[in-house]
Amino acid sequence: MSTTVTVVGLGKIGLPLAAVFAKNGFHVYGADINKDVVHMINSGISHVKNEPGLDELVREAYIQKKLEATSDTVKAVSKSNIVIVIVPVLIDNKNEVDYRFIDSAVRDIAQGIKKGTLVIFETTLPTGDTRNRFGKKIEETSGLKMGTDFYLAYSPERVYSNRIIQDLSNYPKVIGALNEKSLELSSDFYQKSLGCNLIKVSSLETAEFSKVAECVYRDVNIALANELAQFADLKGVNMLEVIEASNSQPFSNIHYPGIGVGGHCIPIYPYFFINRGLKNGLTQLAREVNDTMASYAIKKIETSIGSLQNQNVLILGLAFRENVKETTKSSTLLLINHLKEKQANVFLNDPLFTDNELANYNGLPLSLNDTLTSKIDVIILQAFHKSYESLNFNKFINCKVILDGRNSLNKEEISKLGIQYYGIGK
Repeated sequence: MSTTVTVVGLGKIGLPLAAVFAKNGFHVYGADINKDVVHMINSGISHVKNEPGLDELVREAYIQKKLEATSDTVKAVSKSNIVIVIVPVLIDNKNEVDYRFIDSAVRDIAQGIKKGTLVIFETTLPTGDTRNRFGKKIEETSGLKMGTDFYLAYSPERVYSNRIIQDLSNYPKVIGALNEKSLELSSDFYQKSLGCNLIKVSSLETAEFSKVAECVYRDVNIALANELAQFADLKGVNMLEVIEASNSQPFSNIHYPGIGVGGHCIPIYPYFFINRGLKNGLTQLAREVNDTMASYAIKKIETSIGSLQNQNVLILGLAFRENVKETTKSSTLLLINHLKEKQANVFLNDPLFTDNELANYNGLPLSLNDTLTSKIDVIILQAFHKSYESLNFNKFINCKVILDGRNSLNKEEISKLGIQYYGIGK
C-alpha cells in the first residue's frame, strides 16, 4: 500500500496527527477549508498553540517535505490510499447534531476517492453514522462499493489538549471496521504511524459507541460531584475534604466539582446518545446538572451581596478550561447570559485572548493592570490559567466577593483582604 495519507481537518487534533504521521515516515497531505491555516502549515508554522512538541514536528515535516497542506480536499484524497477524517461534529442551539462541516468534507472525499482507498473516521460520531451516513454517501457519489472497492474503519480520537503528542503514543487506539480487510489495513496503518497499543473491537458501531460512552461516564460523574458539592454547601461541609477522605477507599473515585463543563467533548457528545433514544435517564440528567452550575454559582453570590443589578462583575477565563484557547461550550458563556439577565456589568479577562477577541462575547475586556480593577465588585474564576496562579487580589479594593469556580485560589489570602470567598462545595 502507498505510504501517502490525507488528513481531512487540520484543527487542534488533525494537525498533530498529520505531523506525527509525517514524522513516522508517511507523506501527508493536510486538507482544510481555512486558507490561513493552509498557508501557515506550508510555511512550516503550526497554528495550534500550547501543544508541546507540535511546533518542532510541523517545522521538521516542512523541511523534510513530508507534510503539504491544501484547501483542495478532492485533489488531496485522489493522491492518497489512506484518508483520515477529523472534521468537527457539534450540536446546535437545540442540541441537535450539526453535520454541516463533515457532510461537506465527505462529499469532497467521495469525489476524490480511488479504488482501494482506506477511509478512517476519527471524529466522534453518533452510533451508526460511519456506515449508514458517510459510507453510504461515499458509495452513492463515487460509485464504489464499501468493503470491496474502498475500505472503512472508525478509530476515535481520545487525546487531551496540551498533551496530544504524548497521548497519541500512550493511549491505546480503539479500532472498529466494516470487515476483516478494513480492520487489517487500519490496524497495520496505526501500528506504523503511531506505534501505540491497539484495541480491535467487533464493529464500527462498537468503536463509535465506546468514545461517546467515555464522555458520558465523565459527564455523569462530574454531575454527581456537583450535586454532592451543592449538598455539602447546604450542610456546611468542605467537599474537597470529603473527596480526599472518600477516595482513600480504592473503590471510590469521586470527581471534583466546578462551575460547569465545557469543550468539544463532554457537553456535546452525550447528546449523540440522548438524541438517538437514551432519554430520561442519568445521561440527560447529568447534562442538566452540569449546565445549571453557572446559575448555582451566581445564586451563591446573590445570597452574599443581594442584587447584582449595576454591579461590576469580572470573569477570569473565557476559555472552557485552563491554558487552552478554546471557547466551545465554555461555562463563561452561561455566566454572561445569567449576569446580563441580572443587569450586571460584565467584564472579561483571559490572557489567551486579545481585547478584540474578548469583545465579541458580550462583555467588556479588562486588563488586570487597568485602574478599573478598583471598581470591580465581584470576581468569578472560571478557568484557572497558569498566569492566574500569581494573581494578587489586593488591587481589587472594592471587591466584595470572589467565587472560585475551580476551587483553585487561596481562600486564606483572599479572606485577609476582607473579601468574601466562596468555592463550589468549599
